[in-house]
Amino acid sequence: MKGENTVEKKIMLGNEAIARGAYEAGVKVSAAYPGTPSTEVSENIVKYEEVYAEWAPNEKVAMEVAVGASTAGVRSMCAMKHVGVNVASDPLYTASYTGVTGGLVMVAADDPGLYSSQNEQDTRRVARAANVPVIEPSDSEEARVFTKRAFELSEKYDTPVILRTTTRLAHSQGIVHLEPRQEIPDKPYERDFMKHVMMPGPAKQRHVFVEKRMKQMAEDACTLDINQVTYKDTSIGVISSGIPYQYVKEALPDASVLKLGLVNPLPKKLIEEFASKVEKLYIVEELEPVIEEQVKAWGIPCIGKEILTIQGEYSANMLRKAILGEEVEVSEPAEVPNRPPILCPGCPHRSVYTVLKKLKLHASGDIGCYTLGAVAPLNVVDTALCMGASISMLHGMEKAKGGDFVRDWVAVIGDSTFLHTGINSLMNMVYNKATGTVVILDNSTTGMTGHQDHPATGKTLKGETTYIIDIYKMCKAMGIEYVYEIDAFDLERLEQTLKEEVKREALSVIITKSPCALLKSYVPKGTCKVDADTCKKCGKCLIPGCPAITKGADGKAVIDDTMCNGCGLCQNLCPFHAISLEK
Repeated sequence: MKGENTVEKKIMLGNEAIARGAYEAGVKVSAAYPGTPSTEVSENIVKYEEVYAEWAPNEKVAMEVAVGASTAGVRSMCAMKHVGVNVASDPLYTASYTGVTGGLVMVAADDPGLYSSQNEQDTRRVARAANVPVIEPSDSEEARVFTKRAFELSEKYDTPVILRTTTRLAHSQGIVHLEPRQEIPDKPYERDFMKHVMMPGPAKQRHVFVEKRMKQMAEDACTLDINQVTYKDTSIGVISSGIPYQYVKEALPDASVLKLGLVNPLPKKLIEEFASKVEKLYIVEELEPVIEEQVKAWGIPCIGKEILTIQGEYSANMLRKAILGEEVEVSEPAEVPNRPPILCPGCPHRSVYTVLKKLKLHASGDIGCYTLGAVAPLNVVDTALCMGASISMLHGMEKAKGGDFVRDWVAVIGDSTFLHTGINSLMNMVYNKATGTVVILDNSTTGMTGHQDHPATGKTLKGETTYIIDIYKMCKAMGIEYVYEIDAFDLERLEQTLKEEVKREALSVIITKSPCALLKSYVPKGTCKVDADTCKKCGKCLIPGCPAITKGADGKAVIDDTMCNGCGLCQNLCPFHAISLEK
């Protein structure tokens, strides 16, 4: 879909195109919490000086910032991954009632195939429950155009709009036609108690409005230009949307297709008309049968999940086999060694987990790089549920089984995740007189999503210097008596402190501080070297699983100096002083 005033073509990621669309739509405020596969939306929108963009401490806050900006009269957006939508669902459900002043768009990135997430969640389900419309683009150009349309629909129907993407769209590239920015005049703020104050009385009336709005949108969707019908061979008809539409085009080039751009609410009359003109109707959608269930509820015969999976990503070959019965010959993939994700060379988390393993402590885990402490050879992390849950789960264990049970446990959580939702969990432990040890793995960044800043790094999304939240002082301010800051690579002090604190019948916090080795500001200490004559082949240096260290043909340790950054963990573990640091 090209704009009329195309001035330039550019190849863009889907996320980059969404940012461009928001810029062209006249957005003035953007807030987000980094989460793959949504992160690049904010990293690109911040490049436009006309847009104020920020990292919020979590998705709930990001949504509320966007709602506030909309209420003040400007176009605003927030971006997050699908599990972040859960965090933002509290304001989302009620923002559906209050509606908007300036256009308001939530970019929600689902992750079919679980490339970087703890579940496969379909945001369309959330949107239906919240009575919020959903637009879904199928390529980078549509990502740009549909973002602009989302703001128009938001203002036309007085509603937040969700722009749903998936990993494949977010991280694939396509040609985008750039258009100039629309300078949208700010809408004047007018005090409106019945619209913006969601107490029971006003909320009852706004609920009536929401139902009328969704009904009207469903009727209007039948003529909406982002819903497109292509009639070819009518023996096969397909309803699809988003990235699966690309697979339909490739696998079934002669089929008739109803491509939905607006996937909630669904255009009933348009679907009925399309279904009446095709002999056999298929619904091709990734993850949940959201469209399929609604179409079947209307009494329209169709085929969907009975031949297609509810899990993971689709492909053109999958559709050829399921719909056409074609067995597609594919070459056998080359046999390659299994390469599970591991902590990077010099990662401070590896040092902490090495000590935890030595002490045979269990770790209640959280979401971040440090979740990799669950896999071999460290095998320390026992749980991973959601952001901030490590602390709450430790608290639940203690209340369920008593203090003696958690003497063999610690909660581990990163600095960014602690500021996201861990604060509330720790506050709960203080308030409810919990005992237990919380280890905050402070590596000065949001590591797993690509090293974004957060409130404790001293830098904003725009790169501006700002106030640094002091995690140590924050813990002390909560009334926690036993709070320690320790260098993550100070194995002796860390081990001694952990031994003391897990036995303590009180709440304690250990903050292990050492920057991520991949930060641009990180300066390697040097390179570790093995003295082959001194090495006794004991294997102690191999226990943490650092990828820079391997066992040579003669059984002695070998360090790859192109990977080593001199963190000194192996040096500290060697009982024979066979490893030295060359600065």
